[in-house]
Amino acid sequence: MSRRKRDWPEDPEPLGVPVVDNHTHLESIAGVLADGVADPGVAGHLARAAAAGVDRVVQIGCDLDAAAESVAMAARWPAVVAGVAIHPNEAVLHAGVCEVAPDGLQPHPLPRHETSLDDAVAEVARLAADPRVRTIGETGLDFFRAGERGRAVQREAFRAHIALAKELGLPMQIHDRDAHADVLEVLERDGAPEVTVFHCFSGDEQMARYCAARGYYLSFSGTLTFSTAEDLRAAARVVPRELLLVETDAPYLTAHPWRGRPNAPYLLPLTVRALAEVRGEDLDALCATLSGTAEGLYGPFAA
Repeated sequence: MSRRKRDWPEDPEPLGVPVVDNHTHLESIAGVLADGVADPGVAGHLARAAAAGVDRVVQIGCDLDAAAESVAMAARWPAVVAGVAIHPNEAVLHAGVCEVAPDGLQPHPLPRHETSLDDAVAEVARLAADPRVRTIGETGLDFFRAGERGRAVQREAFRAHIALAKELGLPMQIHDRDAHADVLEVLERDGAPEVTVFHCFSGDEQMARYCAARGYYLSFSGTLTFSTAEDLRAAARVVPRELLLVETDAPYLTAHPWRGRPNAPYLLPLTVRALAEVRGEDLDALCATLSGTAEGLYGPFAA
């Protein structure tokens, strides 16, 4: 049996109008050596992305180490702004919850984090005071393997991040995995921040209409190109253009035809072209809107 290829996919055709990668994890890819290719580092990934028409990125740090690294990246590279938060699965570890999930799997085999959840959120708040931090995220709920106690902790952390985003007047990026109804219920109960973004939107047309009616932004990733994602494509058709964003979520969710290979911001044009095709829109016009929307939410990228 042949070894699964792990080298970087080929460069896509560049976009004629540049766009912003709304959500990426450069710290997770900059040190990864693909097959036979030297590590390009953050600078190399940013240059390759710019050549493809992805000239700015929102770098998301969703644990304490990655959050600090994200702020440092944003300070060093003008094309980068940062988001900081405690991911819902990380929140469970900070709370010391390690339970067997309903499917019988052990969802969090890592040892408990030494830092308490309260202290971790306080550190996020400290980092978020940096002017290069432009969003609180990713925060939300991930019920894929969480049991009852873990879900309660995730709700607690989610609500704390909502309060922080409101206090700082920052956009919030939501992680929502197998938890649509619960995420929407928390937002309704606590009141969403003025700017709320569903990162890697995974709902259907009905949920997309619900979110759009409340002014939430929906960010689409490479999952839009998957053959099984017809419900997601139906959702993408009904979102007002001004509420659309695009992202890679690199190193995850690489778009077709490279699914399963490493992902990076330079591959975002695959998703953007799919989005234009699904919506029946002119590619350049859509790119101009996507870029303007990101600038409006996150402000100028250059320091």
